[in-house]
Amino acid sequence: MPPSFTRLESFSSQFIPARHVDIWFPESYTSNPQRRYPVVYMHDGQNLFDPQLAYGGVDWGVVPAMQKLAAAGEAREAIIVGVWNSDRRFHEYQPWRPFIETPRGQAVYAKHQKEMGEIFSDDYLKFLVEELKPTIDLQYRTLPGPGDTVVMGSSMGGLISLYAICEYPQVFGGAGCVSTHWPVVRQLMINYMKLHLPDPQTHKIYFDFGTEGLDAQYETYQLKADKVMIKKKYKADIHWMTRKFEGATHHESAWRERVHIPLVFLLGK
Repeated sequence: MPPSFTRLESFSSQFIPARHVDIWFPESYTSNPQRRYPVVYMHDGQNLFDPQLAYGGVDWGVVPAMQKLAAAGEAREAIIVGVWNSDRRFHEYQPWRPFIETPRGQAVYAKHQKEMGEIFSDDYLKFLVEELKPTIDLQYRTLPGPGDTVVMGSSMGGLISLYAICEYPQVFGGAGCVSTHWPVVRQLMINYMKLHLPDPQTHKIYFDFGTEGLDAQYETYQLKADKVMIKKKYKADIHWMTRKFEGATHHESAWRERVHIPLVFLLGK
């Protein structure tokens, strides 16, 4: 990998199977040894940096986006931590509490348990919060507080990012939920948001969706989520942002075209 990258090979965990973790550092990380940086934790890490590893041969283009934004002074420079997914991706990114904290959720899970299988999202978040983040903060010059810690992903990765900021508001101050895959939780996640959204004065949440492919299913649920954001006193484009992209589909190529938007919102100066 390029010199600005480090890979933690097969990072082990007591909670989930081991996986690679790729870390990108801004150029100034080396030239300015006293400086500390915000950190963006991103899911589906193999899709972020290298087209040869990425699904469909297209990566997110996070590095050129960050470099361009930093050069223009539109966003703070940040360390990007790409956490690879596993063959349990669906089960690790599927929020668990929406299914267990209400009778309705329990009934839905009981009905679909055979097809859904076991859900490991709470274990995945424990891995991020109790194992990976402490390692990153210990080994590298980070700004470890929630105001400088963002979690971000697409599709199911958007869903687990929303779940992460709700479950661990003391850890994550920002969440980027790109093409959030609402249909797997539907109204259950909306109800969960009503109970668990963090304080809008100290947290920022970004949502978006396209209009083609899987993304065509999202607007109905996103509109419901937006109503919850308003009710919870999130101010549009200040504490929370939702963007609709006409003609955009559910693919890395689409997310690559707009990844700069959540980065500016969540890391803006």
